[in-house]
Amino acid sequence: MTLINWLLLVLLGTIWGGSFMFAKVAIAEIPPLMLVFLRVLIAGLALHVVLRARGLSFPRTPKLLAAFLIMGLLNNAVPFSLLFWGQTEISAALASILNATTPIFTFMIAAVLLGQETVKLHRISGVLVGFAGVSLMLIPTISGIGHDPLWAQAACLGAACSYGLAASFARRFSDLSPLISATGQLTGSSLIMLPLAIWSSAGWSPADVSVHVWLNVLALGLLATAAAYLIYFKLLSEAGATSASLVTLIVTAAAVLFGVTLLNESLTAYQLGGLAFLLLGLLILDGRILKHFSR
Repeated sequence: MTLINWLLLVLLGTIWGGSFMFAKVAIAEIPPLMLVFLRVLIAGLALHVVLRARGLSFPRTPKLLAAFLIMGLLNNAVPFSLLFWGQTEISAALASILNATTPIFTFMIAAVLLGQETVKLHRISGVLVGFAGVSLMLIPTISGIGHDPLWAQAACLGAACSYGLAASFARRFSDLSPLISATGQLTGSSLIMLPLAIWSSAGWSPADVSVHVWLNVLALGLLATAAAYLIYFKLLSEAGATSASLVTLIVTAAAVLFGVTLLNESLTAYQLGGLAFLLLGLLILDGRILKHFSR
């Protein structure tokens, strides 16, 4: 990768790491499902503006619109809802660590369930090491000595699994412009979340939300979703999917840093140990570090 690509990768990881902080601040005053709706609506509208500015038309064929709904469900509506729901009880740092299992679930779904990936020894080893890290993080809760609810941590793992399903489903959009795919899924998830947001927000009023929180909502929609997609697509086109996948490691590091320094969060020894195992598992799963040492 070029220096510009590396800088974009770090920028993207920092932005997506910041999304956990933006969400943690926002859910203090906005119901989780309403926050999901606001995030995808703001981002979707922004990308429609970008589409129009670039002279691209939004497809309207029924088959493609249905695919956008499914992709919006798997890649936005479900994972965002689970992450925000989980963050009502656990820290942004811990949520980001659990969400870093996404590449593991992606490989398991693509290789084991769908046969889209080749099963190799280093990938199996990476999965086992990664899940060892997750198990280590869950030990305090399961044994009764931890304070982070199991359901909240399971919700974040469920979000990672949904991202894995979305990654496999997204293969059908390979012939479509990534910008159109992103706009389509955000449009679909906005339609899905609208009734759920209204249903879950009885008694809530936008007037009760502080300016500080609204700024975090805008950052979540415009910066951490719309702008982040544009950066990600540029990386995909210039550096490839394998190099772009390194963003997972940066996201976790940035989210932990923001959580500890700006939100005064802390991680237990079990969580730090689990993070170390998980990151090692991701490096083994990726395989490039093994090729480097073998050379």
